Amino acid sequence: MLTIHRVQGVRPYADHPREAETEHGHALVVDSSRIAAIGPYEELLAQYGDRARVRTWDGILTPGRYEPDAPALLDDTYWPDPREADVLGTAPLTGDALAALDLTGTRWAGSARRGLQRLLASGTTALAGPFRRPEVLTAAERSGIRRLAVAPERPLSRSLTPSGAADFAVYAPDGGCLVTVLGGRLVHRAR
Repeated sequence: MLTIHRVQGVRPYADHPREAETEHGHALVVDSSRIAAIGPYEELLAQYGDRARVRTWDGILTPGRYEPDAPALLDDTYWPDPREADVLGTAPLTGDALAALDLTGTRWAGSARRGLQRLLASGTTALAGPFRRPEVLTAAERSGIRRLAVAPERPLSRSLTPSGAADFAVYAPDGGCLVTVLGGRLVHRAR
């Protein structure tokens, strides 16, 4: 199925300043898991509109965030279950607070899923690795988020290009993430 993502603008390169290189009035077309086209919304609507659904987001579409600290955030941090809030609170636990917990593999798996949900909610579309804990690796693989074996020495140059993977995020004018898409699938939507 084709989807046209109508936004305020498209910033095709992740490593450019927010307003630089933003194509206002542009949209992006997704065909399954790939980007089919990027261009002025009216032109894309004329070309694809009869066979595509249109999703409208009030923000700027970008390649999304790359999280180089993913191993620390997922392997070395416990993200409490909301049902544990009365005992552990709601903030992520590290250091001595983490060491005091006797965590099973099942609890680590739940923590990894909750940590990944927070990363997706911030517009993260790619992670550094590797991960030490098998539960974290499994959760990352199941999420569909792109993983790199190691953190690169320099920032990644990520861009949105036709035929490229449909991994992107849409950010509101205040900077909050409205939507995260991985492989053409909507994996986060702000309420």
